[in-house]
Amino acid sequence: MANHLHYLLNEWYPERDNAEWVLGTVYETEGPCYRKAGAMMLFSSLGQQLGMLSGGCLESDIQRHAKKVMMTGEACTLTYDSQDEDDLSFQLGIGCGGTVHIMLQPIHKGNSYLSLDVIRAQLEQRRSGFYYQRIVTNGAEIEANYIPSEKIHQLEADKNTIGERLNEGDQRWLKTFIQPPIHLLVCGGGFDARPIVSLAHQLGWRVTLWDPRPANARRDYFQTAHHILREEAETLGYFCNEKHVDAAVVMTHSVSLDASVLKSLMGTRLRYLALLGPTHRKEDVLQTAELQESQLPCKLAGPAGLQLGAALPEGIGLSILSECMAALNDSNAKSFSGIV
Repeated sequence: MANHLHYLLNEWYPERDNAEWVLGTVYETEGPCYRKAGAMMLFSSLGQQLGMLSGGCLESDIQRHAKKVMMTGEACTLTYDSQDEDDLSFQLGIGCGGTVHIMLQPIHKGNSYLSLDVIRAQLEQRRSGFYYQRIVTNGAEIEANYIPSEKIHQLEADKNTIGERLNEGDQRWLKTFIQPPIHLLVCGGGFDARPIVSLAHQLGWRVTLWDPRPANARRDYFQTAHHILREEAETLGYFCNEKHVDAAVVMTHSVSLDASVLKSLMGTRLRYLALLGPTHRKEDVLQTAELQESQLPCKLAGPAGLQLGAALPEGIGLSILSECMAALNDSNAKSFSGIV
């Protein structure tokens, strides 16, 4: 299951009153840690674990503490220090070498579900906002609220969703920016679009597939696509603005169709736009559309993707989505180790 909060809440919401639930939140980290402040996870009395607060090494122990929270109804905080010889994470040889501080809070109707139901409803409408959680000492009063953003949804880089500590008098708060998953539009429903749609779904993105040709974009082959559109290309611009589409990959294998799509996307707020094919084909498509690249909402990625040396559709799809993620996160797409 995808780890984006939207998907976690969609799993939790129908079962919210059928079991006891605890929200786990990373509220502070020191040194290298797999998840950062603002990361959230849900635990149930039936043994369900939705999401991750580490690389998978701490969750079993966190679940044990979550059961205590369910029994007492009181919030608590945990600290895992992988450099402390007396700490569990050090003794088990797990962790990334840093320290992670986690808060566990019971979720129930009596505390308004910690506003998680409100967040879910806002994310369903693709609205962003700010989640405020009071960082409690053990047994202290629990408080959490959500304030929707006044701005029209504009995708932020992942680094901007890391929680921020705030101090108000003797109270400490965690402020986390919450935004919907990336919405990707794939134009062209041929064989090579299948891995792109599938991989994007695994990343937790919302995927819309468009192709007006009856033989293409068949639901049998694109079961993970959230929507399949068959309207005229001229409708795509309106759709992107109405549904807050963040990125688009144009791959119809038809110069005329690609041209119609690019023309329709001119007035959108796309942050990433890719066109499959070599440079000379890009020029043919732009010429057919009677467009200058500067008229598009963002720089056109054509040829599309990073230079991964991929030859198969799966690898090409990975290279395109990698470039897309880097562009949306304002990243340089270089390796951490510097080997490439």
